Amino acid sequence: MAKHRCRIGIDVGGTFTDFVLANMATGELTRYKEPSVPADPSKSVERGLPPLMELAGVEPENVELIVHGTTLLVNAIIQRKGAKVALVVSKGHRGILEIGRARLANSYDFTVQKEEPLVKRNLIYETESRTMADGTIIGRPARGELKAVAEQIKAQDIEAVTILLLHSYAHPEMEQLVAADLRKRLGKIPVTESAHIWPERREFERSLIAIMNAYVNPLMTAYLNLLTKRVEGLNIKAPIYITANNGGTLSIDTARDRPIDTILSGPASGVVAATEAAAVTGNKRLITVDMGGTSCDMAVTQGGEPEYTTQTHVGDFPLVLPVVNVSAIGAGGGSIVWVDPQGVLKVGPQSAGADPGPVCYDQGGTQPTVTDCYLLTGFIHPDHFLGGRMHLDRKGANKALEEIAKKIGIKGPDRAVKAAEAALQVTTAIMSTELYKGLAQRGEDPRDFALMAYGGAGPTQGNLLAQEARLTQIIVPPAPSVFCAMGAILADVKRDYVRSNHLKFAEGKQAIKDLATIFRTLEKDAKAWIKTEGKLLGKAEFTATVDMRYAGQAFDLQVIIDDKLRSKPTVEGLSELFHIEHEKIYGFRDLESGVEVTTERVQVTGKIPPITLPKLKRKKGTKAAERRKVFYEGKFRNVPIYHRNELGAGEVIKGPAIIEQSDCTIVIIPKWSAKVDGIGNLLITADGKKTKKKK
Repeated sequence: MAKHRCRIGIDVGGTFTDFVLANMATGELTRYKEPSVPADPSKSVERGLPPLMELAGVEPENVELIVHGTTLLVNAIIQRKGAKVALVVSKGHRGILEIGRARLANSYDFTVQKEEPLVKRNLIYETESRTMADGTIIGRPARGELKAVAEQIKAQDIEAVTILLLHSYAHPEMEQLVAADLRKRLGKIPVTESAHIWPERREFERSLIAIMNAYVNPLMTAYLNLLTKRVEGLNIKAPIYITANNGGTLSIDTARDRPIDTILSGPASGVVAATEAAAVTGNKRLITVDMGGTSCDMAVTQGGEPEYTTQTHVGDFPLVLPVVNVSAIGAGGGSIVWVDPQGVLKVGPQSAGADPGPVCYDQGGTQPTVTDCYLLTGFIHPDHFLGGRMHLDRKGANKALEEIAKKIGIKGPDRAVKAAEAALQVTTAIMSTELYKGLAQRGEDPRDFALMAYGGAGPTQGNLLAQEARLTQIIVPPAPSVFCAMGAILADVKRDYVRSNHLKFAEGKQAIKDLATIFRTLEKDAKAWIKTEGKLLGKAEFTATVDMRYAGQAFDLQVIIDDKLRSKPTVEGLSELFHIEHEKIYGFRDLESGVEVTTERVQVTGKIPPITLPKLKRKKGTKAAERRKVFYEGKFRNVPIYHRNELGAGEVIKGPAIIEQSDCTIVIIPKWSAKVDGIGNLLITADGKKTKKKK
């Protein structure tokens, strides 16, 4: 590869750290995997970069950008390994984290305990500071009050402080006053106002965002400082960006200040890569399936853009920030196959993980997994796993699945492989059920979508899922197992801004004037920020959404606003967009009730110069490298095996067949065919079916 400018995408996982290097001149991609170091994720980055650059034939000075994603922060929250945080609230609100939304953890079991708060009650301090909803200040800090709070915080060895005052989302002045006073008294202890992080209504949810930001801030700062030091030690001077929840990226300085914006960024990068890879196929309606070792992440994209949500969770904590809408289910390559006391075959959600892993890894695992089922059915070869770097133990997998066969009453010489196929059918049913449920909630028909399968196990399971879910096309990208790292270098810089101003259209023109003013203010703030995010960025672009509802409703719907309505909003135009969205979900529109706006959002995007993906040379007639027995639909079949790196654009592979590459295996079942497109995507289509390509 010629020594040209290049970009590097990095995705740190629990088992492997994935790297993708893109040559900006040729578009050629270099992939590499390095075992992760959970105790110090930056160490695997430091170890993996030199061999990656050596494979690509580039020098450190050729690197113009590094984009990095990690699950470090979400794991810290789930495992309770963050900072010791104090919370300062308006008097009478010390119970905010315990009360939450006053809902039971489980409606059917009163003994289930609620999630333990990130801040204990004895670390929540009260202040007389209080602001009414209209901005009237009815309480200020009492004499000596904040001094006493600061002394108590110091005595508790607090590492970060969050301020949460009533109605600060709309009137942040009092919160800013309290924070400024405490900063003077606390020295190096970081103090954060909730309205500075996310000024949205709903006190409990706003408190969680601010607290989680403070909880992981010291950890994120320490990690990014160490990462920067290790990268600079390799003589790489390129800026480092961090992947964000919204499918974009952020500069390392913004990530230090707002780590909450990166907390669920891992799966989002894969969805971004999926939209880019699918663009050349004409499919703008995708169901993405990222199936790894522990779980399967599903998402929907329409019109070439990922779907966003403000209703997700980190552990059991609600997160109302805009994130790429990804749902996770416990169905991965490491998901354990087991039988319940009633003799019913089950798969997951428990996982064998990376250690000890599936039985076939021969690392002490005793419980069979989905990967063991792939091995016994012949979907994967024991000597071809990870490009031949790891041999799989077929005998061990066979023995473990024979025990499953006995428990569910399967007999005969092929009982283990029959049990394996049954387990894969259960896995497929679990995934298909989640897929149908998610699309039904959106009012969509799965037959209108193509399935984008990636992750280590996604291309292996994808055709089984598509058959069950009645989809007609699957897309397998060229580098499926490192797809999230790939998405990192394809993503633009993005950030979201929010206001919570309750506007009632029934009040007339004033509501529309206020909405236009809010949009202008948010855009002004966004423009000021995007100018600080680096020299690579092109012209800034803006998109707007509003949360709307009929008067008297308790729940909102998020509505996308086009550029014309953002600059010149009208009651008629906004109301019609809301009616359409409400009708799509609930089947009717209410023309008699007034329409209200509760929350306004603007997302700014700074375009990164695009990467041109390399094109394959056209080729026909590639012969199978070998044949092997594959068990499918109750019998063994003699199936041709192809090497993906030998296939050219335009080639067609008829199923049943298996296509192998160093990082994954693609299964094509009978009555389906795969065609290689111009950039190396595999388009797997049901024979005789034409794919719908809807915008």
